[in-house]
Amino acid sequence: MQTQRRLLIQSGMVGATLALAAGAGLLSPRAVLAAWPSQAFEARKLPAAMDALLGGDQPVDSTEVKVKAPDIAENGAVVSVTVTTTLPGVDSISIFVPVNAFPLTASYEVSDVTDGFVTGRIKMAKTADVIAVVKAGGKLYSARKRVKVTLGGCGG
Repeated sequence: MQTQRRLLIQSGMVGATLALAAGAGLLSPRAVLAAWPSQAFEARKLPAAMDALLGGDQPVDSTEVKVKAPDIAENGAVVSVTVTTTLPGVDSISIFVPVNAFPLTASYEVSDVTDGFVTGRIKMAKTADVIAVVKAGGKLYSARKRVKVTLGGCGG
């Protein structure tokens, strides 16, 4: 009985300390939030989003960039997308959907020691191309895949 009481008091003190630290802003991830490309994610047009994120809006189509996505997505709220590339010196891989209210759906910074591969789920408002843009060697390369959406995911 005494052990349970001590555990309860100890847990309460830890919880109160964490709540106090969070309330004071001591647990906020400032280093992570500092690198957030807010202008790119808030841009409403594709060229503006690309320019804010990648420093240019004219990627070159490349056979070395592949987009894997379903031909038909039954629900636009959950569309699985995989992007792979064999380009050397990949800096970042970004995924855009031009018809969404905010075209930039995902952006990944890639290390030199990793493969050019990302996968995730995105939202799509309606049928459109999913555009993958790879920044490698200071240049932009892209590929696209048309996805037919039968049920909207971005407010549709």
